[in-house]
Amino acid sequence: MSLQANWSYPTAVRFGAGRISELAEACTEAGISRPLLVTDRGLADLPMVGAALDAMAQADLGRSLFAGVDPNPDESNLAAGLAAFRDGGHDGVVAMGGGSGLDLGKLVAFMSGQTRPVWDFEDIDDWSSRADVAGIAPIVAVPTTAGTGAEVGRAGVLSNSVTHEKKIIFHPQILPMQVICDPELTLSMPPAITAGTGLDAFAHCLEAYCAPNYHPMSHGIAVEGMRLVKDNLLQVFRDGSNIEARGHMMSAALMGATAFQKGLGAIHALSHPLGAIYNTHHGTTNAVLMPAVLRFNRPAIETAIERLAAYLEIEGGFEGFHRYLVELNSLLGIPGSLTELGVVDPDIDRLVLAALADPSAGGNPVTMTGENTRALIEACV
Repeated sequence: MSLQANWSYPTAVRFGAGRISELAEACTEAGISRPLLVTDRGLADLPMVGAALDAMAQADLGRSLFAGVDPNPDESNLAAGLAAFRDGGHDGVVAMGGGSGLDLGKLVAFMSGQTRPVWDFEDIDDWSSRADVAGIAPIVAVPTTAGTGAEVGRAGVLSNSVTHEKKIIFHPQILPMQVICDPELTLSMPPAITAGTGLDAFAHCLEAYCAPNYHPMSHGIAVEGMRLVKDNLLQVFRDGSNIEARGHMMSAALMGATAFQKGLGAIHALSHPLGAIYNTHHGTTNAVLMPAVLRFNRPAIETAIERLAAYLEIEGGFEGFHRYLVELNSLLGIPGSLTELGVVDPDIDRLVLAALADPSAGGNPVTMTGENTRALIEACV
């Protein structure tokens, strides 16, 4: 089966090995003539970024690069990116990288024509209506990992360096106009990043599946996304050159981000403050939290998990599915606790308050309270 396709859902997606060669064409389709390529510091000197810049230059699109993106980008990264965008007279963004590079690139494009502070567009009520739509530059997204699915997301996550909170900045037009999903770009991911990002995709699908909101399309996408992770993540962890399995993981990542329109939950409500305060890797943090959150939510999701386990051909119902997650984490080298992750003696009071304030908490199938959230964190330490 050829893993080559053009999709128009949830946006225009050019999927397949080697399709980074179509970057200039994607920029033209998006109406971009002077793109700023935004990526993170770790990718800036890699051949894939150089090749992307060369492709832009050969098409008379320039070769402008902003690589001042930290692993958990904050408002200072955004300010620097906006300065580069405006000083260079750019009219669009090529966001390239993992979740950090993609989110920051999307937010540079979003904020390029806004006059209000970025925090005024947090995903609360109808705050997105405050944006000047004419001030949002077009975006082409090029993921280089298979986890966050930020390439098809309508939001960007930004850390507040003062409060040490991760904020979700939302607007429908943050969704990129063109996406290039080229699994060849993920071949150089080391096993640990392959594992963390892959389990991030699984967490997105699992939380979307368990969220109590009505969204049958996202619900179905979440189920198939988990199947793709189950069938392919261990393969790419053990053999990173497996291009077909890399492609399926890339699909699972964008499926997870599409599915979580249905909702997220306690995994993300906890991982957001943990990442903001302790600078942990988002996907790996999700993986550490996942088994405990699954048990936390058991009263509300046991029947649904039994159905899911049957579809995924995992024996043992709820307990079998929980055991599968624990064993998968172990096989992928995921730390068994927050302490093993490096979060030693965490400020639980602070984490409880932050988790309850996180928008993801509202999608959890079991209502999160101060008491049960504290117990959940303690179970993860």
